[in-house]
Amino acid sequence: MDLSSFAWTREPERWALTGEGLEVVTQPRTDLWQRTYYHFQNDNAPAFQMETEEKYFSFVAKADFTDSRHRFDQCGIVMYLNSENWLKASVEYENEAFQHLGSVVTNQGYSDWATTAIPASVKTMWYRLSRREDDYRIECAEDGVRFRQMRVCHLHAGRGRVRFGVYACSPEDSSFRAVFSHLALLPCQWPAHNGQPPD
Repeated sequence: MDLSSFAWTREPERWALTGEGLEVVTQPRTDLWQRTYYHFQNDNAPAFQMETEEKYFSFVAKADFTDSRHRFDQCGIVMYLNSENWLKASVEYENEAFQHLGSVVTNQGYSDWATTAIPASVKTMWYRLSRREDDYRIECAEDGVRFRQMRVCHLHAGRGRVRFGVYACSPEDSSFRAVFSHLALLPCQWPAHNGQPPD
C-alpha cells in the first residue's frame, strides 16, 4: 500500500516509514476518549490516516506491540473524523497476566468501550475495518487469515469523505514502540445483508 497518501493528525515526535510499514514511538499522556463514565476528555493521540469517499471498502493492518509494558499502552486501527466522532480498535496493556482486546466508538462526543480479556503473551494483532456507507464492521485475527467480528457499529458522521488508518498512544507516563505492517486497502470484505428484511 502506498503510504504517501497518508497524513498525520497530531504528528508524533518519533516515527518512521519502513520497507514493511510504519514505526511509531508513543509519547506519554496521549489518548483518545470522550466523556462517558470517566467524565474526562482526551483528544491528543496521533493518527496516521488516508482519505476516501469510497462507500464500500476494507482496510487491513497488522499491529506489533511487543514493546508495550505499561498500563493502557495501545495501538491499532482508527477512523478519526473529528474530536467527537471516531472509532478505534486495539489491544490495551493491563498487566503481566492479561490485556484488553477492544474497540471504542464515539458518536457526538460520547465514547463506549467493548472489550474482552486476552493473555498478555499476545504481542501482535491483525485488524480489518470494513465500510458499508455509514455502517462499519471491526474484525481481528491473530494469524491474519481467520478474522472474527469484534463489533458492528454506526457512525453518525460517517457518511461521505472519511479518514482512516492506524494510531498508537500511551495514556499514562510511559512510551513504547508500535510497529504497523501489511497495510492494505481491499474491496469490501463485509457481505451485504441478505437475511431478515427491514421492518
